[in-house]
Parts: sequence; C-alpha cells; structure tokens
Amino acid sequence: MPLTDALIKGLKPIAGSRYSKADGGGLLLDVTPGGVKSWVFRYRVNGKRDKLVIGRYPDVSLKAARDERAKLSAQVAKGESPAMAKKLERAGLSTNPTLKEFGERYYTEQVLARWKDPKAIRRYLDKEIYPALGAKTLKDVNALDVQALVYRKRDNGQVAAAIQLRSVIKQIFDYAIETQLVTVNPAVMVATRFIGKARQRARVLTAKEIRLYLRTVYQSNIRRQFKLALHIILLTLSRKSELLSARWEHINFDSGEWLIPTENAKTGKPHMVYLSSQVAAMFKELQSLAGESELVLPGRGSSKKPFAKNALNKALEGLTFAWDLGTDAQQAMAPLTIHDLRRTGATLLTENGFNKDVIEKALSHEAVGIRAVYIVAEFAEQRKQMLQWWADYVDSIVNESKVIIGNFARA
Repeated sequence: MPLTDALIKGLKPIAGSRYSKADGGGLLLDVTPGGVKSWVFRYRVNGKRDKLVIGRYPDVSLKAARDERAKLSAQVAKGESPAMAKKLERAGLSTNPTLKEFGERYYTEQVLARWKDPKAIRRYLDKEIYPALGAKTLKDVNALDVQALVYRKRDNGQVAAAIQLRSVIKQIFDYAIETQLVTVNPAVMVATRFIGKARQRARVLTAKEIRLYLRTVYQSNIRRQFKLALHIILLTLSRKSELLSARWEHINFDSGEWLIPTENAKTGKPHMVYLSSQVAAMFKELQSLAGESELVLPGRGSSKKPFAKNALNKALEGLTFAWDLGTDAQQAMAPLTIHDLRRTGATLLTENGFNKDVIEKALSHEAVGIRAVYIVAEFAEQRKQMLQWWADYVDSIVNESKVIIGNFARA
C-alpha cells in the first residue's frame, strides 16, 4: 500500500530493530531504532542489486522522494547505476564521459598500475583510438565504430596490430562495465576470427640469404645511415627502437661499448652492447654523418629528433631481395622484417655452440622463473667475444661470395 504523510508520521521506532515500509517502485522508508526515517531507492542493474539513500524525512518530503524515484528509475531503465553515478559525481568524474575521458581514467587506474610496459597501450590510445573515437561518449560507441577502426588496420596488412587494437578497446570497455558506466562492450561484437590470424614469425636467414640481404641493402638507393643501421642491428642483435634512440653520449669508442639507458630499453633496465671492430667502424661513420647532432641517427628534418619509428621499416620494405638465376629470370627471397635479424643472429649463434644464457643476455631478454634467481651474471667477456665472432662470421659469409664490391667502404 502506498505511503501517506499521516502513515509516515505514525511510524514508531522499534528498540533494537530496523525496519522499512515500501511505497512501491523500489522506494522505501527506512526507520532506525533511534527514530531516524530515511528514503531509500532499491534497484537492480545487470543482475546486481544495489541501493541509494535519497535523504531523510521530513527534509525530503513524500512528493520529493517520489519525484526522485522517477528520475532514478529512468537511469536504471538505461542500464545505469544511480549509486555509481553518485559516487562518480562526488569524485568529480563524469557519469557519461567521452571515450577519451574514460580512456585516460582506464590508463591511470589500470594500465599504469598493472602493466610493466604501458608504452604500447599509450600509443594505441593516442595514435589510433582517440583520433577516431575519442570525442564520442562511451555509450555512443558501437560495434560498427570499433569494426571500422580495426578493419582499416587489418586491410592495411597489419593483422597482428589490428587484433591488439581490438584488445585495447575491449579492455577499456570491460573496465567501463565494471565501473557501471555502460552495459555493453562493443569490441566483443567484433570477432577476432574475422580480423585474421596473426602470423607467428619464425624467419631465420640462411648464410646465402644474409649475403643477399647485405648486398641488396648496400647496393640500394636508401640513405647511407639506413644501410649502416640495418647492418648494425644484424651484428649487435639490438632492437630498432634502441638504435633510433641512441645518443653519442651513450657510445664509448675507447671501451667499445654502447650503453642503452633505462629510458631507451624495452625491458626498462639499462643494457650494454659490446661493439665488434666492424660495428665500431660503422658508428664512427654515423658520427661523421650526424655532424653536430647529439643523436646517432638524427632525422632528415631536424638534428634534434631521430628518424621516425617506421622509417627503417619502410626503407627495408622498399627493397627487392632477388637472386639472379643467370638468365633474365629472378627468384625473390622470402620477405623479412627487422626483427628477423635478431632472430637470425640468435639462432646461428646457438647453432655454432654459444651459451644460451650469453645469447639471451646479448638480446637483452630477461630470465624468468628459477633461472632469473640464479642467472645474474652479465657475461661481459663472453658477450664481447661472441659479438666479435658473429661480426667476423658475417664478414666471412659476405666475402665468400664476393658480391658486395666496395659497398662496405665509408661513404
């Protein structure tokens, strides 16, 4: 039976017992043993029961409580939680944020708190998600929006990146559901099986392919800095990003060392690369080409900024690796990526009997499990010897076929 003011005024407290009287539609009047009467709105969102205290009677009248019930019921009908909305309001957060606003909250509260390396998530947010969908409210982002963004990357041949992009969007909306801002995750409706299957790369160049790779690189029209960089990555087993970020203050020609500081290292820990005589000579040439720049690989437009992250990739993608079959015919070599150079070095060093832990240290891989506890050695001397052997070995491969006529000389 609906409440009346007369009925409410006649409600008496019960010692040691709290009770409620319902007005209907989820609105109740709660009476404490001390005689305090409060309006409470009970509701269910996404199968979860919750409640919100509206205020005390008679400060909030029966009519005002019913008006508030109507507003709160409208929120529930949209799948929103009134209690969560109130909590967000008190915290100064929007109850209907844009994807960019909530994306920053997700990044701060979840990614920075839980992810060891948040740079990839940051890049997807800034370069992909925000430009396309950042201005839309969370509730307005639908499956077609997500599909268009993800499929565009897929159709550009970046299947693995497209899958990862979809995963980041899904994680954002998973958290939005957890915080009761939305009830549907649009990324879930973009099935990964229709995006494609990311290729598991296991490309390792043979000796013959290493000869063709270096011959093609040095006989091409790409920038001399790129030729040297693509050669250095092969000989040092370093990462492209680490070389692009390198500064001359990190290179010590006297000791033959290249320090990759914490801010440049993918692992978040400093790493030392020991320079073979061949690599030291290449760095000397890069220093000459860099002029007054503090960067090892200053970009074309500014001596204070390195080349773009994808510059080396594009340079490599523009090359055609093909064997001359002795007639007018040619046979193309299987495609390769810059990361394949690291894998090639690691594989051939393993096949030639070098210690796995020394190779892993040279690759700047972190040991895991029980090995991480016991293997703390830097293997400095072993790594110096190994990288010099590897540079000599690659030279012997090249010289064996005598195909790079004069192209290794300084520009």
